[in-house]
Amino acid sequence: MTKKLYLYLLLLLPYGIKAQDAVSYQMPPKEMADLLLAKPTPGVSIDSRAEWMLLSDRNSYPSVEELARPELRIAGLRINPNNFALSRQNFISGFTLKNIKTGQSFPVVGLPSPLFAGIPVWNTNETKIAFTQTTAKGVDIYVIDVATHKATKMNKRSLNTVLNSRVTWTDANTLQYYVATAPASAAPAKPAMPKGPVVQQNLGKAAPSATYEDLIKSPYDEQLFEFYATSQLVRNKNGLETAIGKPQIYSDVTLSPDKKYMLVRTLHKPFSYLVTAGGFPSKVEIEDVNGKAIKTLANLPSAEGRPSGYDNVQNIPRSFDWRDDEPATITWAMPLDSGMIRKKVDYHDAVYALNAPFSGEGKELFKTQMRYRGVQWGNATVALISEGLRSKQQSRVSRFNPTSGTVEKLYDRNETDAYNALGFPVTQKNKYDRDVIATTDNGKELLYNNPVGASPKGDLPFLAKYNLETKKSEIIWRCEEGFFESVVDVVNPTKLVIITRRESKTEVPNYFIRDFSRPGSLTAITKFANPYPQLVGVSKQKIKYKRADGIDLTADLYLPKGYNKDKDGPLPVLIWAYPREFNSANDAAQVRGSENRFTTIGGGSPVYFVTNGYAILDNAEMPIVAKEGKKPNDTFVEQLQLNAEAAINKLAEMGVGDRNRIAVGGHSYGAFMTANLLAHTNLFKAGIAESGAYNRTLTPFGFQNEERTYWDDPKLYYDMSPFSFANKIKTPLLLIHGDADDNPGTFPINSERLFNAIKGFGGTVRFVFLPYEAHGYRGRENLLHKLWEINKWMDTYVKNAKPAAPASTGN
Repeated sequence: MTKKLYLYLLLLLPYGIKAQDAVSYQMPPKEMADLLLAKPTPGVSIDSRAEWMLLSDRNSYPSVEELARPELRIAGLRINPNNFALSRQNFISGFTLKNIKTGQSFPVVGLPSPLFAGIPVWNTNETKIAFTQTTAKGVDIYVIDVATHKATKMNKRSLNTVLNSRVTWTDANTLQYYVATAPASAAPAKPAMPKGPVVQQNLGKAAPSATYEDLIKSPYDEQLFEFYATSQLVRNKNGLETAIGKPQIYSDVTLSPDKKYMLVRTLHKPFSYLVTAGGFPSKVEIEDVNGKAIKTLANLPSAEGRPSGYDNVQNIPRSFDWRDDEPATITWAMPLDSGMIRKKVDYHDAVYALNAPFSGEGKELFKTQMRYRGVQWGNATVALISEGLRSKQQSRVSRFNPTSGTVEKLYDRNETDAYNALGFPVTQKNKYDRDVIATTDNGKELLYNNPVGASPKGDLPFLAKYNLETKKSEIIWRCEEGFFESVVDVVNPTKLVIITRRESKTEVPNYFIRDFSRPGSLTAITKFANPYPQLVGVSKQKIKYKRADGIDLTADLYLPKGYNKDKDGPLPVLIWAYPREFNSANDAAQVRGSENRFTTIGGGSPVYFVTNGYAILDNAEMPIVAKEGKKPNDTFVEQLQLNAEAAINKLAEMGVGDRNRIAVGGHSYGAFMTANLLAHTNLFKAGIAESGAYNRTLTPFGFQNEERTYWDDPKLYYDMSPFSFANKIKTPLLLIHGDADDNPGTFPINSERLFNAIKGFGGTVRFVFLPYEAHGYRGRENLLHKLWEINKWMDTYVKNAKPAAPASTGN
């Protein structure tokens, strides 16, 4: 942004705006605007030999004008009716190839302009890279030749990426994808008059409904969905397209490891008015590579019949997938408890397999004592089974020996116990070009990559060896303190050559090669510059403090550049947070995050306001912990208050925060938290709540990690709803919501009704409805305006607040 343009826009700012005034787009202070509009560092994709690297430039935030383009909202999807693609995507704006060994960079020639590219996909021998190009009229597919650095358009027919944008390389020169079956102009026209009313019914069968957005609402919506979701599968060999099978509503198609068969899932009528497209009735079958049906594995009903409650599933087969270690073996799971997790049985799921040519019935492979989540294949003697219970925050990993059929438990863990998380097994390509578990030391050990590495000292990512015989792990490399460095790829599991992404408080994330045969070696392969010079000099530290009941908490504290607490005194503060539920107080007290991460600025970050003289307490821990045999939410409000008081006391004790000039804010569940804190305490001078749910009766079949329904515990739903206490919200509250929110449960009506309720009781409240925004905000003008709104709100009610008596609780 030029200084001249910025000053011109600044002159347009109105002051003293009333709640009912029409407001044109406003600009925040220049430093904030420059931070938002800064070009991010490129994305990186590296081949398995660490020879070539593809750098992807990312587009900045789209304009609201782009968001305002035609959009269909049906079946849980948002579709551009003009190009058979989803209407809300993040695109790549440029590609550069770099030879890692020589350090030479090459611009990719032949790219369309402007470029709106999808995720790049390397071919099987990593000599070519495919990507989609989305335009206003259609979707094309291009292939970059790595040797010549040239991109070439490959498709003749426009792609259909509405249900699946996957582009698959079947060999080094052949692509498989979906194309549109008709021009967009052939879409069904909306009838001038409907044939009749929309009618839904239920005939005595339990069908608890989640709160999805953008569902089918009429027979015309059904016609539109069928038109836009129907596609033709094609194979493209060196530019020649061949149709595979017939046009259908393809949900997913995956090739067998030997590339001789396809696992195909298609959707069919009746389309549901209660669940999204992923829950529509479907058929799962095996076809040959020419689209000829070989075996129907299942005809699955609508997900409307899924029972409520976490870990409950429909009493139908699920999780169909190929075994990665065999040429053509399909696997799936079936509940042994009729789908009801509370049913007293020894095993809750069984997993079956069926080999080519897929005659007969499936053979049982193993059973799980908890809900089956998946299996990661290795070789003839090693596979890892994952199972767990979301309701109890528990998970288990077991070893399955495919040859002997034996199952041996390796380890259990509480999913909120970050300190004891091993991470993910390192994989390597097998003869079928599938990612399988890498083993070392003659098959006795696995490599585990933990890209987080939570510890009492903060996150320190590590690489570990896990011994399958002793069931013990040994960390063989860990990020040094003072940095945050994570393993992004293990190039050679045997010789231990790895690629890492390394950063610090002051160093931009860059990529490096570490070779364990040369101790201490660290070779930089990127040299990205700091996109945020405005933040140089801003201090960042992870602070630790304790709440009144003894639970340890942490947060990231940012202080303005040049700030001296002895000279400048306590600052106005913005606390930004998001609550999390824990069944264990010990897990809740663990340190999360690292003060040694380089600060990156997204559209939802609170760090912008450090440039306007505020202390920012980001990621302030707000644990909600199960106590004395109760569930976490039974004391939700009480624990929010404990968390907030502890944070305020710590800032005051440090001398950096003025306890009488503090704002609290959050997005989504963080907004729900904010409204509750303002309804039940007088701890804050102002609140900022973005896209929250404030009336829990609008999500009656559960929310967040609460699986009890409204009818199980209506008092809980009432007590946790800040809408129930709107008459007590007297602290100034800024409500922000996207008018096209697509998140289950956070309907825009939440903010509309809370605003009206607070206004009705004489509270101080402002409601900003961002046009065309979904749950996460993307429009450039909307994001800049949002910063202006928050900054003005905090300056008015926090920074320049009148002196007040020390904060107390209760209204």
